[in-house]
Amino acid sequence: MREKSVGQVFIQFLWLGCISFGGPAVHIGYFQRTFVQRLGWLTQAEFARLLALCQLLPGPASSQLGFAIGRHRAGLGGALSAFLGFTLPSFLLLLAAAIGIGQLGSNLWLDAALHGLKLLALIVVADAVLTMSRQFCATGMTQGIMVVTAAALWWQPGLLTQLLMLAGAALICARSQLGAGSRPASAELPSAASSQPHWPTLLLFGILFIGLPLLGSPLGQLAADFYRAGSLVFGGGHVVLPLLQESVGHTLNEQQFLTGYSLAQLVPGPMFTLATYLGAQLQPEMPMIGALLATLALFAPGFLLLWAVGPCWQQWLARPRLAGAVTGINAAVVGLLLAALYQPVWQSAVLAPTDLALAAIGFYLLRVVKLPIPAIAALLVMAVILLA
Repeated sequence: MREKSVGQVFIQFLWLGCISFGGPAVHIGYFQRTFVQRLGWLTQAEFARLLALCQLLPGPASSQLGFAIGRHRAGLGGALSAFLGFTLPSFLLLLAAAIGIGQLGSNLWLDAALHGLKLLALIVVADAVLTMSRQFCATGMTQGIMVVTAAALWWQPGLLTQLLMLAGAALICARSQLGAGSRPASAELPSAASSQPHWPTLLLFGILFIGLPLLGSPLGQLAADFYRAGSLVFGGGHVVLPLLQESVGHTLNEQQFLTGYSLAQLVPGPMFTLATYLGAQLQPEMPMIGALLATLALFAPGFLLLWAVGPCWQQWLARPRLAGAVTGINAAVVGLLLAALYQPVWQSAVLAPTDLALAAIGFYLLRVVKLPIPAIAALLVMAVILLA
């Protein structure tokens, strides 16, 4: 049964890894609709707790959320299958680009197909904002947090604004202990849950952080550079670029960084697979090894921290102030999604009145007709190609 669950996890995340254009906000929308609404693998409350934890830890938040969902469904095998399935498509595409095979950027039909998928991303994020706002912003305070967070990011986008809004929302709701009485302290908590983090995993995280730079070999230094960046990045894929420029900028020029960054935004899946392109560029004589090592090193810190803190996270949520802080974080995350709905999702997808018309029709097909996402994706791609 567990093997079957692992296979199901891999298939679901492989499909999402093929269609999830648009960055972490879109990924969260896809995950919420797929695993909460359609498959019922976890409840909205469980999804919220996992999302809040991933927002608090360094690393790729959407990939960490997928890792956590896979673990929730099928243990360690499910977690690894979720990571492999979600990352594999973008890994292969960026590896192909790095070794000179990805020359399809000027193809008119491909550009039209990608634009259709961007419109699908707009529809999915809009649906996620509507659904999650009803779930996580039921009070006047949480609705205010959502609106203020979105307004702040529209006015002053950037990582610092995100962190300030998340921290402020957590502090406000923790002080008011908002949500502390919404469920019993022991409700929905597994009896085997531990109030302590998984110390061996934390120890491994620290050993790798300290030990990788001491290896001395070129591959060891490559792994150390990407591991350090993955340990320090908060805010998702866009933030990792300056950290990697600082770490390996002495080896790669600015043009290589910008090319990899642009390609990472064109492919589906996590933007952290920028490491795939850069790793292959850093090891041109063995690009597969360089790409694989850099990718694993960049993702590993966030996954190790998530695995270490996961066992005690639900126990910690029984504390009223922390439960209130998570309520505030969830409301702020909805604000982040609302802000992302405009920038970059709306701005990159809606380039003409016909785009807005297609998005409106697609949203109707999703919310009212309940048409499956793959069917909507196919219709949008065909429509954009015909109108191109």
